[in-house]
Amino acid sequence: MTAARLRWEPVIDRAAAIVQGYDTLVTLRQLFYRLVSEGMLPNTKHAYQHLSRLTAEARREGWFPALFDRTRVIHRPPSWPSLNACLAGARRGFRLDRTEGQAANVVLAVEKHGLVELLLAWFGGLGLPVVALGGYPSQSCVDQVAGLVADDTRPAVLLYGGDFDPSGEDIGRDFIRRTGCWAEVRRVALTPEQVAEHDLPVMMGKATDSRANGFTARHGQLVQVELDALPPDTLRRAYEDALAQWWDDAAYAGVLAAEERQLDGPAS
Repeated sequence: MTAARLRWEPVIDRAAAIVQGYDTLVTLRQLFYRLVSEGMLPNTKHAYQHLSRLTAEARREGWFPALFDRTRVIHRPPSWPSLNACLAGARRGFRLDRTEGQAANVVLAVEKHGLVELLLAWFGGLGLPVVALGGYPSQSCVDQVAGLVADDTRPAVLLYGGDFDPSGEDIGRDFIRRTGCWAEVRRVALTPEQVAEHDLPVMMGKATDSRANGFTARHGQLVQVELDALPPDTLRRAYEDALAQWWDDAAYAGVLAAEERQLDGPAS
């Protein structure tokens, strides 16, 4: 199967249905790997580029749903029609520390910058910190995370999602070693079991990668599987299942109630 010989009309129709089936925005990479998993597209750069062009055309025509692109946003200073509107907005944004009363300081980490907004959409309301490593993180990023943990007396827990390949595993290892502050670490994705269970598209790993031999020894083969290939709802459940061990719903409800009391009380 090649991109040039594909019948693209049913592919784009299916792509629209996939995007509309989620309650969060989907990136082009996630959509592409979902189509690859369903056997509708070959796992090639040309097919990805063709999908990008055709979905963009469909959006210009007004019938294809929006995709999420965190790399291209409009940066505009905030403004309000009046001081009262500004004060009302600040009131709506008021929050206490919603992790207060939790036994652990849980940090959600992900290899890909493009998945941060999904994590924020799913878990931002809980007040949990989210960090994107973006490959091997800078020392500034490492220092900020280590400082966040140092400022909290609770044991720190890291829930991490990354690609299933030599680099994806090593990026997590490197971050854990350099921060050196975790009481417990849980890799929520990708695992070999998830790759098999969800029939994710597998590419050959790079034999020239210095970490290839170690990866092959651990897993019996040298492969590369993108985290974006995991359906968003499945990725969400993976984080939710891992978080459940450390999250106290009663403590969270108590913080929300305290917020309401302050908002309902007289302004000071």
